[in-house]
Amino acid sequence: MTTQVSVMSGSLGDIFWDLPPWMTYTPGFDLGCSIYVANPTGVEKEYALMARLNRESTLISEEALPVFGYAWFKVAPGDFVRLRGALRFNESDADLTVLLVERETEEVTDSAATRLVAPQGTSALPPTWPGSTGTTDTGFNWNSLLAMMMPMMMLGMVVVAAKPQQEKVEAKATVETQKLLPEGRNR
Repeated sequence: MTTQVSVMSGSLGDIFWDLPPWMTYTPGFDLGCSIYVANPTGVEKEYALMARLNRESTLISEEALPVFGYAWFKVAPGDFVRLRGALRFNESDADLTVLLVERETEEVTDSAATRLVAPQGTSALPPTWPGSTGTTDTGFNWNSLLAMMMPMMMLGMVVVAAKPQQEKVEAKATVETQKLLPEGRNR
């Protein structure tokens, strides 16, 4: 079953989200997103969300996405709701589609999709920020920079710690110099 995807196409409801058309995704990690569901009709509608994961023409998984613990949720006429949540999958290199199902007709009225691309390399870090290169190895050893900077930081701390004592010694020397002036100059 192929779902036609077009922006703001549903006459009984519209769905869109804040995910890019493709992104790096590491299986097993949460994928946070905001999903917007709009009701363009003049009457209150009930909707359900379905998540579908496909690799080419093969269906990998399909599941209902509960909203506040329920399969169906209402949207007032001419209004929209913002749903914040996270999705988690055990697959990558697949197309994620969230389908908006209208209750009366029980048909898909609109959908939003993104391609989940596996990260390059063997990093155990969480997914990268959408739009980044997806690599975590910059080829630079930060430990060497830290080893070079550590002696300078230590010297800076010693200088800062010694400075207040130096000012006290200079102030004492000024007072002693004033005591050594001959008495004839005070007239």
